[in-house]
Amino acid sequence: MSQQLEIEFKNLLTKQQYEQLLKDFHIHDDAIHRQTNHYFDTSQYEIRHLKSGLRIRQINDYYECTLKERTAEHEHLETTDELSAEQAQKMLNGEGFFAPEVAKRLANYDIPLDKLKVFGSLTTDRVEIPYKGGLLVFDHSFYLQCDDYEVEYESNDVIKGNAMFDAFLQQYGIKKQVADKKIARFMKALQANKKQ
Repeated sequence: MSQQLEIEFKNLLTKQQYEQLLKDFHIHDDAIHRQTNHYFDTSQYEIRHLKSGLRIRQINDYYECTLKERTAEHEHLETTDELSAEQAQKMLNGEGFFAPEVAKRLANYDIPLDKLKVFGSLTTDRVEIPYKGGLLVFDHSFYLQCDDYEVEYESNDVIKGNAMFDAFLQQYGIKKQVADKKIARFMKALQANKKQ
């Protein structure tokens, strides 16, 4: 189990901006790794109402379950349990919950584990680059009938991170477009699909 405070800044990109950044930073295909997030909530969206998100993330043969709880505007507390492939598959099939530390956090909000279900999956091709004391991330995500691009900057200091990210956007001529979290974008697309 790990628990950490995540401080991150996000901005949406156009396809052209994303591709230009890959060129500017000399990113080769082998530096891009694919991950898939499988999102959970209750049918009443109890986790979403807490401005939080619950997911199983799969990267190749590695699986982890993470609860992200919003603590401030750019901050989230992340509680993560590593899972075996078998445990992850059982959770995705609704056959138990095998993330003990995440379960403890959910119990604080009286969220019943047996009411959790998978709402869908989002796949991201991700590049991570150490950048000025933090981590720069370029993401291309695809889910439902959507494709989107974003840049993230992770820092261990809100004020410095914000200044660094603003300077980065300015340097590369990227207009500020605050991006929702991936789970929020996924849920918006899911609601839009239901209305069609």
